Amino acid sequence: MTTKRPPTALEKMGLNSPMALALHLPSRYEDETELFTIEEALGLGRFHSIQTQGVVIRSQVMFRPRRQLLVTIEDDTASLQLRFLNFYPSQQKQMAVGSHVRVRGEVREGYQGAEMVHPTVRAVTPDSPLPASLTPVYPASAGVSQTVIRKAVLQALRDASLKESLAEFLPTKLMAEILPTHDWPPLQDAITYLHQPPADANTQSLLERTHPAWRRVQFEELLAQQISLKRAHAIRRERRAPNFPQLTTQIKSPASIEVGLLKVLPFELTGAQARVWSEIGLDLSNTFPMNRLLQGDVGSGKTVIAALAAARAMDHGYQAAIMAPTEILAEQHYLKMQEWFEPLGVKIAWLSGSLKAREKRFAQEMIESGEAQLIIGTHALIQDKVSFAKLGLAVIDEQHRFGVRQRLEIQQRVGSELFYCHQLMMSATPIPRTLAMTYYADLDVSVIDELPPGRKPIATKVVKAARRDEVISGLHDWLAKGLQAYWVCPLIEESEVLQLQTAVESFEQLTQALPNFKVGLVHGRLKSDEKAAVMAAFKANEIQLLVATTVIEVGVDVPNAALMVIEHAERFGYAQIHQLRGRVGRGSADSVCILMYAEPLSLAAKERLQTLRETSDGFVIAERDLSLRGPGELLGAKQSGDAMLRFVDLQRDAWLIELAQTAAERLLSEHGDLVERHLERWLGSRTEFLKA
Repeated sequence: MTTKRPPTALEKMGLNSPMALALHLPSRYEDETELFTIEEALGLGRFHSIQTQGVVIRSQVMFRPRRQLLVTIEDDTASLQLRFLNFYPSQQKQMAVGSHVRVRGEVREGYQGAEMVHPTVRAVTPDSPLPASLTPVYPASAGVSQTVIRKAVLQALRDASLKESLAEFLPTKLMAEILPTHDWPPLQDAITYLHQPPADANTQSLLERTHPAWRRVQFEELLAQQISLKRAHAIRRERRAPNFPQLTTQIKSPASIEVGLLKVLPFELTGAQARVWSEIGLDLSNTFPMNRLLQGDVGSGKTVIAALAAARAMDHGYQAAIMAPTEILAEQHYLKMQEWFEPLGVKIAWLSGSLKAREKRFAQEMIESGEAQLIIGTHALIQDKVSFAKLGLAVIDEQHRFGVRQRLEIQQRVGSELFYCHQLMMSATPIPRTLAMTYYADLDVSVIDELPPGRKPIATKVVKAARRDEVISGLHDWLAKGLQAYWVCPLIEESEVLQLQTAVESFEQLTQALPNFKVGLVHGRLKSDEKAAVMAAFKANEIQLLVATTVIEVGVDVPNAALMVIEHAERFGYAQIHQLRGRVGRGSADSVCILMYAEPLSLAAKERLQTLRETSDGFVIAERDLSLRGPGELLGAKQSGDAMLRFVDLQRDAWLIELAQTAAERLLSEHGDLVERHLERWLGSRTEFLKA
C-alpha cells in the first residue's frame, strides 16, 4: 500500500508546477551586482542597502542588554560591525573567525560606531563572482526561505514543458492592432526577464510594475478575465427566465399590484428613480434573466424601486424575494413592505435565523405552497430547507456584504437548468468605475444619482476627542431645539464585548450630562424585539439621543434626527462612515455629522477623515476606498482566499482594462479556438471567482 506523501512547503503555497512557479513573480529586487569596499559602504549605505565583504575578525555572543551576536568584519580599507538579535548556531558557524563573508544591509549609527543590523550574509571566497542579474525577492510564507524559492523558480524556468505552456499563440496581427507600443516582449521573455532582470535594468519601473515585461503579463491576465466575463454574459443571455412586460392599459385593472403601489406611495418618484425604473422594467420584459446592480447613496430611494420590481413579478403570478445581510436591515425592509403592500392584499412571509422552529416551518410552508407572494429575510432564504413555489425575482440588498460564494449560491439556488429568476442587487456603496469594468462586466448598472426633494447636504466636521465636553455641550443646545441625534460608538473588531462596554460607558456619561433628555441605547447583543422597541421609541421622539454601535449603519429613517456624532472615527473605514452619515439629513433641518478622533492619527486615517470632510460624493469615496483596501474586500471576495487579480492594480493599470476588453471581443468573435487555451493558462478552475 502506498502512503500519500505530505505536501511540501512550496506545494502548500500553490507552487506545484513549473507554470505556477513561473507565475510566482518577485515583489521586489536586491542589487547584488555591485560590491563596495567597507570604507565606501560606510559612506554610501546610510539610507539604502549596500553590499560589501570582508574577513571575520571577531565573533561573540553578548548577554547584555539582551542576548545578541556581534560580529566584526574587515578588509584592506576599514572594519564594520554586524549585529544579530535573533540568530541560530548555524549562523554563528557561518561567521566564525577567519571566515570570508559577503553582507548586504543598511549602515546605521550604533552604540559603538557604524553597524549593520541583521544584514543578509553569504559565505564566499574572496574572488567569488558577482551575479549578472538583480536578485529577486519573492512573496513567501512562514518557513519557506528565499533560497528555496529561487532554486525552484530557476529549475522551473529551465523545464522543457514551460516552453509549451508559455508559447505565443495570440495572433500577431491582432496584437499589433491593439497594443499601444511594440516594445512589449513575448510572454516567455517577459517572465524570464522579471525573474532575472539584468544589472542595468530600470529598477524603478520594475518595482512600480510599469516595465514593458510587467505590462505584457498584466495584459494577458486581464485578457483572460475579460474573456471569462464576456462569456458569462453571453451564457446568461441564452438562459430562460419568465418575462414580465408592463401590463397594458386595457388589462391594468384596479387589482394590479404595481398600479396600487404607485397610488399608495406618499411621494412622487424622482427623475433618477423614474429613469432607473424604466431600465429595470425593460430588463424584466426580456426572456433571459436580469442581472442588474442598482447603486445609490443611503436615502436615495432604492427600496421603492425594489418594491416596484417585486410588484411587477407578483402581477404576473410569480413570487419575489428580498434578502438582506443583517436581521436589522431585513426587518426594516419587512416593515416598509408591510406598510406598502398589506393594504393591497399581498401575502408577505418573514424568514430569519432567529425565528423559532415552529415559526420557521410555517414560513417555509407558505413559501413552498406559493401562498407567500413576497418573501423577506436574511441568508436563511438560501438554506436547503427553503424551496420556492414560483420565484420570479430575487433582490439582494447590500450585495457586497455577501461573499462571492453566497452570491453564486443565490444564482444557483433559485434557478434550475431550465429556468432562472431575475436578479436585482442593490448597494449604497458605489462601485468604482475600474472595478465595475473588471469584475462586473456581466452586470448592468443603474445609478440613482439624485436625492429625494427636501434632502439637505450634510456638513461634516472633524474634531479631536479632547474636545468631547464641547461636543456634548453643543449636543445639549441641539436637543433643546427639539431635534434628535445619534451618538455612534467605535467599532472594535477584536471584541464585541469591548464594543458593548464602550457603548454602555458613553450611554451612562451622556445620560448624566443630559438629564433633561431621554437617552436610548441599542447594540448588537439586544434581542430583535428589544432593538425594534428602542428604534420605534426613537422614531416617535420618545428618545431624543440614541447611543448605538454600528447596528444603525442600516436602520430606520428618522427625519428629525439631523445630528450624528461618531466616536473614534479613525477606526472606521470610508464606506462605513459614508453609510452612517447617510442616516441623517432625511428631514428639512440642516444636518451635521461630527467625526471625533483620538490622537495620534496614522497617515491613512488622516487622509480618510480629510476626504470624508471634503466630499459626500459616494463615487469619490469609493475610489479612495479601492486604493486603500483593494478589490477583494470591496467585492466580498476576500474571504474566499482567492487572489482576484494577481498582477494588476485597478487604479494604476486602468487604461489596460479597455485594451483587454477590445482584445477579448476580437478574440471571441475571430479566434474562438484560442479562447480555451488562454483561459486554461491563466485561470484554471478560478473563473467563477472572477464573476463576483
